[in-house]
Amino acid sequence: MNSMQVSGAKTGGPSGVYCFMDIVAREAEEYAAAHTTPMSALLEDIELFTLYETPYPSMLTGRVEGRFLQLVAHLSGARHIVEVGTFTGYSALAMAEALPDDGEILTIEQNPQFAEIARSFFDRSPVGHKIKLFTGKGLEILRGLPDSKTDLVFIDADKQSYSAYYGEAMRILRNGGMVLADNALWYGKIFDPKDDESRAMAEFNELVNSDARAEKLFLTIRDGIYLIRKL
Repeated sequence: MNSMQVSGAKTGGPSGVYCFMDIVAREAEEYAAAHTTPMSALLEDIELFTLYETPYPSMLTGRVEGRFLQLVAHLSGARHIVEVGTFTGYSALAMAEALPDDGEILTIEQNPQFAEIARSFFDRSPVGHKIKLFTGKGLEILRGLPDSKTDLVFIDADKQSYSAYYGEAMRILRNGGMVLADNALWYGKIFDPKDDESRAMAEFNELVNSDARAEKLFLTIRDGIYLIRKL
């Protein structure tokens, strides 16, 4: 999730529209989407709503990253997920669809308008009962969660707080649990950071890279995903 406008869109595929990140070649993004299993009908509805009815369409998770989140949740056997940054609810619902019947995702959104949009989609989903939506400041809510009880944390919110979110994520994760941090490439601005958000993301990446408590893999999916496993 980020605050930059989408750079371009392409008609095609079941949902009709895909977002592209400048950091990855457009042809590669198109090819990846075309060779990825489509998402559920409701997730495609969220995609179209986000692209056409919100001011920040590039904040959409989308098919490729959404399917990646689902596969990570499946393969890790996650039952308890925490998400920082709900937006219109795409990623939370995608992960909820991958959870077992007794699984739960707690998702946090600071913007009440986005939270209300997300809730309206969750209410339409047969797995909506697995999602607990909290409206408020991410750090405050994270600090109220218990230690070592979470299987997976997805960070996709304000960039200047990423390092603080990471600190709380490592606290609430069980050993072997994982963090997924979105926008780790930050449109390539991390290579020569000139603004506060770019510097914050570059600093976050270095913080993770130097953390001996974690095994990490930097992925160039869309705008970059940092995959981190707590040892």
